[in-house]
Amino acid sequence: MNFHELFLAPYESYTTFQIILEITATFFGIASVYFSIKKNIWVYPTGIISTALYVYILLKFGLLGDMLINFYYTVMSVYGWILWSRSSEDHIHVEVSRTRRKEWYFSATLFIISLILITVVYYYKPFIENGFSMNGISVGMDHLDWANWLDVFTTAVFLVGMWLMAKRKLENWIFWIIGDVLCIPMMMYKGLNITSLQYVVFTVMAVIGYLEWRRSLKPEEERN
Repeated sequence: MNFHELFLAPYESYTTFQIILEITATFFGIASVYFSIKKNIWVYPTGIISTALYVYILLKFGLLGDMLINFYYTVMSVYGWILWSRSSEDHIHVEVSRTRRKEWYFSATLFIISLILITVVYYYKPFIENGFSMNGISVGMDHLDWANWLDVFTTAVFLVGMWLMAKRKLENWIFWIIGDVLCIPMMMYKGLNITSLQYVVFTVMAVIGYLEWRRSLKPEEERN
């Protein structure tokens, strides 16, 4: 399989508007991760633009789990923006810390609840895609392919990562790394190759982010 077949062919049926939309969402997504690495509050306004665009894009491609998580990202970005503003002395940069035991318990609970809720959404996917009508369709899990199941899992992973990032916890990067790696083949399978390349970049940036945040920990946090 050559470069054209792998990256360009899927876009031959797309409109110029769809391609520009994906490129724009990708640009602001990468910008958001960059600002996150720098512990800069601009992670949120740039992230809101990217996630809002991806709500529309992913809905069109039937990735309901990822569509819902991007809607959640948009809402959580407002929440995180407020938290970071209150925690920043210069209104730009913030201090970070490690995740405590109580927060790990909450993260595990959030992960399990997310798996259940996204699975329910996919169960009713035919009903949703049929304009919320049961005429001529049946609900269930038989229509799910491997990418849909992977989408369920990565959605739960990203939900936890987003919450930990809003709380300025170092370990948020671990969840981003896991989710980003898994999204690479899923997005390629769905024909979103620009987005797939974005997740390659995200994976590298998430590793850098983890190392940067760990180096910036206060001595007492590093010992925990």
